[in-house]
Amino acid sequence: MVAIEVHNLSKCYGQVKALDGVSFSVERGELFGLIGPDGAGKTTLFRLLTTLLNADEGSAAVDGLDVARDYLAIRSRVGYMPGRFSLYPDLSVEENLNFFAALFGVTVEESYDLIAPIYKQIEPFRKRRAGKLSGGMKQKLALSCALIHRPSVLFLDEPTTGVDAVSRSEFWDMLSGLKEREITILVSTPYMDEASRCDRIALCNEGRILGIDTPEGIVRGFDRRLYGIRAKNMFALLERARTATDIVDCYPFGERHHMVVDDGFDVERFKAQLGDVEGLEIGGVEPTIEDIFIKLMKR
Repeated sequence: MVAIEVHNLSKCYGQVKALDGVSFSVERGELFGLIGPDGAGKTTLFRLLTTLLNADEGSAAVDGLDVARDYLAIRSRVGYMPGRFSLYPDLSVEENLNFFAALFGVTVEESYDLIAPIYKQIEPFRKRRAGKLSGGMKQKLALSCALIHRPSVLFLDEPTTGVDAVSRSEFWDMLSGLKEREITILVSTPYMDEASRCDRIALCNEGRILGIDTPEGIVRGFDRRLYGIRAKNMFALLERARTATDIVDCYPFGERHHMVVDDGFDVERFKAQLGDVEGLEIGGVEPTIEDIFIKLMKR
């Protein structure tokens, strides 16, 4: 059963087109990821689906309810965690949670079994002001508040931005637990490594969706050979590699450059074309979601 349906959704801010004919669907109980950089339109999409904005064109439904017509009903069924920490910094952890429970006409006790795996990690600090929490603890409090009314669909807009690697990993473990409770989760992130934790992902850029598939299916779409190269002077290596024979593309990728090559590529000929490059290393590498994203962006 479909939990989220989006058809040709578009939104402009003046002359800027934030969303350009976006269409996709999310199954009930699915963990679906929107992967893309800042400015890709992820936040605008979330605000449209949570009824905080109206679309210029297209339609969307959440939990079978139209976002334009049934906005009040949708607001009682969804949980939304915006990218920026938006709880009350002068209220304590406990006061924030009680406040959001009261907004939805529930009590913390009624939903404690759902939030317990998350809230128990910050409960020892329940008297501390929210503004004094660490990034990871703020993240857990915000998620607890978003879940307090037992939503059927959860929207998480870049929830791990600005937190440490351990907190990021813990957060995705928590999402896996929520998925087991059959909560539909739509999560956005600029981190390509988080995509593998999703059931399916949509690669987004400049208001459009470039591709949708499972993380494994996305990677299988890379249809050329890929090499990793590095040398002492990485900038000079990048410039020379881009002019060599049978090189489709070459771009920085962590400690190496990734080099996409045609079928006729020959390693020894490539080395000869580079000339005298100090400390040259070259070897085949497996493509990642980020490689696919770069490929799709350059179409």
